[in-house]
Amino acid sequence: MGAQSGRGKAEGGGTSAPESLLLERLGTRCIVLVGMPGAGKSSVGRRLAKRLGLPFMDADEEIERAAGMSIPEIFASRGEVEFRDGEKRVMIRLLQGGPIVLATGGGAFMNADTRAAVARLGVSVWLSADLGVLLRRVRKRTDRPLLAEGDPAEKLARLLAARGDTYALADLTVESRDATHEAVVDDVLAALGTHFQRKAEGQASPAPSSAP
Repeated sequence: MGAQSGRGKAEGGGTSAPESLLLERLGTRCIVLVGMPGAGKSSVGRRLAKRLGLPFMDADEEIERAAGMSIPEIFASRGEVEFRDGEKRVMIRLLQGGPIVLATGGGAFMNADTRAAVARLGVSVWLSADLGVLLRRVRKRTDRPLLAEGDPAEKLARLLAARGDTYALADLTVESRDATHEAVVDDVLAALGTHFQRKAEGQASPAPSSAP
């Protein structure tokens, strides 16, 4: 179930008061969207970045720019192992340039070094989606090498089973439901606001001392 809807932009195109507070609490960290192919990381990420007035970066696009070829071409010519190594390097470089909204490839969060960098330099949000929603979305795309051959439904189901527990390690989980991208952005903003509020309350209210 998605998080409760957050408030929209203030009149005049700026950020609303809750969003300004969120940015203050975010500091130099990145908002990192993780999840399956078709979860809407890029579409939601672009709109989220616009709402917050932050730069948006797509890790897959940056990998293609660094390699000088498309991701399917990298898979075909260099293999998945080399792709994942390059993906990790690009991810760490992007994370060091925060604050940004960063959309990751479906397998990026599987790498332990990448997860550690995300934990250190960002706030991770798993955009979780039902298999049916994912399948409808990925069928519109032809640039996903891991789904290029065979039955996409079967492959997606296997990927989700293999990756779900790792995605669940993200700081937050928001359902990328069958709704408008703006509605999902509202859910992400609400979840982030709650996350930072709880952290602020925890820092402001230390545990009582056991000393007499």
